[in-house]
Amino acid sequence: MKFDIVVIGGGLVGASLLAALKDSGLKLAVVESRLPAPIPDDASWDGRIYAISPGSADFLRKMNAWQRLDAARITPVYDMQVHGDDQAARLDFSAYESGVPELAYIAENRQLQHAIWEMLTSGAANVEIFCPARCASIAWHESHAELTLADGSSLQAALVVGADGVNSWVREQAGIGTESHSYFQTGIVANFQTERAHHNIAFQWFRRDGILALLPLPGKRVSMVWSANKSRADMLLELSEEALGDFVAQAANHALGAMQLITPPLGFPLNFVHVQSLVKPRLALIGDAAHGIHPLAGQGVNLGLRDARELANLLLQFDGVGDCGEHHLLRCYERSRKEDILAMEWVTDGLQKLFGSEHATLIRLRNLGFEITNRLPVLKTRLMQHALS
Repeated sequence: MKFDIVVIGGGLVGASLLAALKDSGLKLAVVESRLPAPIPDDASWDGRIYAISPGSADFLRKMNAWQRLDAARITPVYDMQVHGDDQAARLDFSAYESGVPELAYIAENRQLQHAIWEMLTSGAANVEIFCPARCASIAWHESHAELTLADGSSLQAALVVGADGVNSWVREQAGIGTESHSYFQTGIVANFQTERAHHNIAFQWFRRDGILALLPLPGKRVSMVWSANKSRADMLLELSEEALGDFVAQAANHALGAMQLITPPLGFPLNFVHVQSLVKPRLALIGDAAHGIHPLAGQGVNLGLRDARELANLLLQFDGVGDCGEHHLLRCYERSRKEDILAMEWVTDGLQKLFGSEHATLIRLRNLGFEITNRLPVLKTRLMQHALS
């Protein structure tokens, strides 16, 4: 079976690339090990929540995926409060001051996945889906790549797109190296019912034991993301539901009053991963296969969606003109993404190290930096421009 593009990994980023190309003349395929989780009938909430930037929402809107989401389960963020670890320093961001309708939208992973996959399965005649399926081997040739699936099927592709996560099998098979280190932290996510309304404000506290964020959900609900040092994370995961709610409420300085757990807490290790190259002949990497950053800025999924957006735009420009797996074309994609990725890696890794330090001088400087930045609207607007894209 011959295809122009085979995407390995049908998560949010990989599926969005296919959706963006579904009306092109390209013959597409996706290889994914499992279907997205179905939307339950009990109105429960997904533990995995994303802060979708306006730019990413526009990308999803152009492919008619955003319109398929249940608007009642999406929350716009109008303001953001970021607190230093001295109980005094604070940095405020406002959509109004930034000249935009909203800073971000908070949406559930399964809602996003379901909307995009529904498009691929119901209205994309040029997309063939191999799911559940797994790649067993891949061979690189000058004119194409050949993939063998676990069931023995053979696929040929002018271009393979690796969208298979931070521990990418595709990246490994292509011999692309990485530079990585552990943050010795665990990202803990959970959703809570709150006593007081959040007023569409996202909160973040830089603490000595990690970084706590509360993202607004519809009604009096929030999603917690706590990038906690390992000892703190282990303790949090062992607490009872009531004790966890009390502990998080106290850590958040009772900004939203009492908190009641509504989804079980989940933990995942946090690591930094810099990928040495995004492309090779017949291969492009997107999403977590192309970079792994700390979640403190909430920009990991947006960085991946910008990968998909840029690659899709480039491929659409050359649709029907030439070879979509040609290395010079793929190098254009890599050059267009390099600055954005390096900037986000530098900022998130640097902030994590800065606030992870116990050096007294650094503690004073980092909180002073918050206060100075908060008094300079032009600087705050510049900081927000990148996050809004």
